[in-house]
Amino acid sequence: MTYLILGLVLWAAGHMFKRIAPGMRAGMGNAGKGLAALVILAGVVLMVIGYRAADGAFFWGRHPATVGINNLLMLLSVYMFAAAGMKTGLARKMRHPMLGGVRAWALAHLLVNGDVPSFVLFGGLLIWSLVEVKLINSAEPEWTPPAPAPKRKEIIAVVASVVVFAVISLVHYQLGYPVFG
Repeated sequence: MTYLILGLVLWAAGHMFKRIAPGMRAGMGNAGKGLAALVILAGVVLMVIGYRAADGAFFWGRHPATVGINNLLMLLSVYMFAAAGMKTGLARKMRHPMLGGVRAWALAHLLVNGDVPSFVLFGGLLIWSLVEVKLINSAEPEWTPPAPAPKRKEIIAVVASVVVFAVISLVHYQLGYPVFG
């Protein structure tokens, strides 16, 4: 569990460094981006190692209803990431679609994984995304929505989301985590 928690701390620190210590981060220039990326990557590696090795109390498991809700939330999560990157209609209405996608992803996983390591990993990332939104909104209170995107971008985002969701599902199956049953 130590690696899992340390991974979460590194993930959060790497993402929040710019918000918590803006002067120090700005003074580092482009080297700060590389350092943040390395810290975040180390966090991901430790989270994966820690989650796979951790065990803890088990409170609930998969149920057909929660699996269906999980899959819908995951599809929404992937779409929110696509909308953020492509500046689609959702990105014009929602200030932080990518962090919203993290929240949908975390909730989806908490629905079907009722064990302590899952609470730590997915709950921790859910809390991180909420704190990150608060930090961003405090540092940059004014927000200007992106310019309208062509309708084809919206269609591409939807199609790409379905394709990426299918790939994620296949990877989960390969790792021994059946997504649909």
